[in-house]
Amino acid sequence: MNTFHTERKVPGGKLVVVDGELTDGVITHAQVSGDFFLEPEEAYFALAPALVGVSTADSREEITNRLDKAVTQAATEVGAQVDLQGFSTADVAFAVRRGLTGATDFWDHEWEIFHDESRPTVENVALDQVLLEEVAAGRRKPTVRFWEWDDTAVVIGSFQSYSNEVEPEGVARYDVQVVRRVSGGGAMFMEGGNCVTFSIYAPDSLVAGLSYEESYAFMDQFILDALTQLGVRATYEPINDIVSQHGKIGGAAQKRVSAGAVLHHDTLSYDIDANKMVEVLRIGKAKISDKGVASAKKRVDPLRSQTGVSREQVIHTMIDTFTRRTGASNGSVTAQELERARELIDTKFGTEEWTKRVP
Repeated sequence: MNTFHTERKVPGGKLVVVDGELTDGVITHAQVSGDFFLEPEEAYFALAPALVGVSTADSREEITNRLDKAVTQAATEVGAQVDLQGFSTADVAFAVRRGLTGATDFWDHEWEIFHDESRPTVENVALDQVLLEEVAAGRRKPTVRFWEWDDTAVVIGSFQSYSNEVEPEGVARYDVQVVRRVSGGGAMFMEGGNCVTFSIYAPDSLVAGLSYEESYAFMDQFILDALTQLGVRATYEPINDIVSQHGKIGGAAQKRVSAGAVLHHDTLSYDIDANKMVEVLRIGKAKISDKGVASAKKRVDPLRSQTGVSREQVIHTMIDTFTRRTGASNGSVTAQELERARELIDTKFGTEEWTKRVP
């Protein structure tokens, strides 16, 4: 028999906790608790029994349907309607699936976090691969690294077309380095100090039981909390955009490796030169239309104007928020990791073959 304990803090809502026992992949006993509200209470006592018999093969939708039927029947028997406040049956199912898949949460790990020294953008990209591999191999603790750089670069996604994403004239005019990263997603225009970029390197158990869309919001919850402290009412817009009432703030990307680790990173606009950006990037009409804006320039919504604080203070708040939630200690890049990253620049990230692998 195996046991599991899992928690779901509903965004904008309450805490849902599920404890269970498993035999051969099937729940044999369960308990649901939390600080939520549920009427009638007979519906509450129907939640846990409905989970008995749920297996690791059941989808979240199937679990939700079981719970819906159980609470509805319990309420009907006493002549009442179900009223759930601060959570839903889907949130219970979310927690159950995480428990069934052996998922971990941030506080289950011993973390390192640091604001890195200034590095060429290509070195930052190479370090992403190195640190991801180190976490996957168990040689490094789960880590959060905030980037620093002084050059001007465009970082394109792993599957983007080089020629479709950059304007050759703008690249030459502003001496822009084009670098391809290992994760998917869109292009990032990066000048020293114009944005906040960080990477999370973690065991893949952290995103177990989550869809890609859910994993983005889950990994970035501490960022939304930090932005709230800075006075920005930020939310997640699927799949991978962070937005406020004033528009898009930034976006995220991920890379998962079969060795058992996930790379998650974000770039948040702080003070971007929009004129230069549109000279360097080819921002397609379809993408602009999809975001519902009239021009590419309006897609840049700097944190500087929304927070009124320095970029350094934004980063400090984010690091402090993560540290308070996880107890993370201060870390750094090791000499061996840096040596490996520089080897990868010579053999991969600094080569035309990699940069233009999708011409």
